Amino acid sequence: MFRPLNIALVSATGSDGDDVQDVHVRELACALGRPDADGREERQVTLHARRLDTAARTRTRLGPGATLSRLDAGPARPLSEEQLLPHVRDLASGLRRRWSNAQQKPDLVHAHGWIGGLAACAAARDLDLPVVQSYHGLGIAEQNAGRSVHPARIRMEKAIGRGADAVFAGHAGEVESLVRMGIPRARIGITPYGVDGEQFSQLGPAMPSGELDRLVVLSADLADGGTATAIRALVHIPGAELAVTGGPAREDLENDGTVHTLRLLAKELGVDDRVIFLGAMPRKTLPRLLRTAKLALCVSPRGDSPLAPLEAMACGVPVVATPVGANSDSVLDGITGLHVPPGRPTAIGRAVRLLLAEQTTLAGYAIAAADRAHSRYSWDRIASETARAYTEIVERRHPMEYSDEWETVSS
Repeated sequence: MFRPLNIALVSATGSDGDDVQDVHVRELACALGRPDADGREERQVTLHARRLDTAARTRTRLGPGATLSRLDAGPARPLSEEQLLPHVRDLASGLRRRWSNAQQKPDLVHAHGWIGGLAACAAARDLDLPVVQSYHGLGIAEQNAGRSVHPARIRMEKAIGRGADAVFAGHAGEVESLVRMGIPRARIGITPYGVDGEQFSQLGPAMPSGELDRLVVLSADLADGGTATAIRALVHIPGAELAVTGGPAREDLENDGTVHTLRLLAKELGVDDRVIFLGAMPRKTLPRLLRTAKLALCVSPRGDSPLAPLEAMACGVPVVATPVGANSDSVLDGITGLHVPPGRPTAIGRAVRLLLAEQTTLAGYAIAAADRAHSRYSWDRIASETARAYTEIVERRHPMEYSDEWETVSS
């Protein structure tokens, strides 16, 4: 009789937040745990995450076939990479104890983030478990973008990737970066980010909106240049307003230096009456904002959050994006939106103005955007593709043990 594949996901950052990695591992765990449409392939999924709250339960059911297991490693609160590193050994020890139990031993370990990878590799090595690694952003890319990176990160990411059975990139551009790191191309796959099609959809409640065409920026970093470019582009888009999410909570915007700088820029350009700063918004509120938008602007020179264009598209909002990072894969130029050059506000503004004037084209983009988000980037599809890759990895590791079982399932 077929035994369900037992999968362990590992995240050192936790799983309860709204950042890209937390959302991805939580949604992936739930999607992997759900039976396939025909009910023939079942999986048991455990997401192992560091405890961030002393009051949180050790084990929580995420959904059918999926469980969250919280591990004690360091203080029960969010920590920076610098603060997390001294606790990697404790996290690895906790994983090793769980997986040494025959009933909890996974068939495969999928680590998320480089610190999660360090802990997972240390625990899996002693138990001869196959390991898959997802980075959710590479240190070398962040360093090249001018961000501060822990001195050990780039070196450790190379070591983790070269030692893993497989590495899953988030988009095609990351594949090339991994190859340059010395990871064989044959061991690299792509597991894109997904979107919750029930939460992010065209139908549902919407925020109030006025007569101006609303453009939306969903920013993970207000200081990365994308928001400033969008404000400069607004000069060339009369009749439009710009709603900006991100940064601190709305009540703290007045005290934020980056927001103050952006507001001064908008005032200097004479568009301050058409720029709305909304602050950090709960994910459950974003669909209500997106349903009021004509376009989403993802124009950071380094690439916005990979979730931003997907969530906009799922709500039927075309995306104007710089073709960097995941944007290159998710936004199809001339089909679900437009590709625009980074750091060129005049060109971006003109492109947006022309698109807003072409209502038939805009409506076509909206339909195509929603269709692409809900088909290509549905969590059920991503989970199915990911599970197929898991099966191939496990079968290569233990061909005699699993070949009969896989044959039974596929027959």
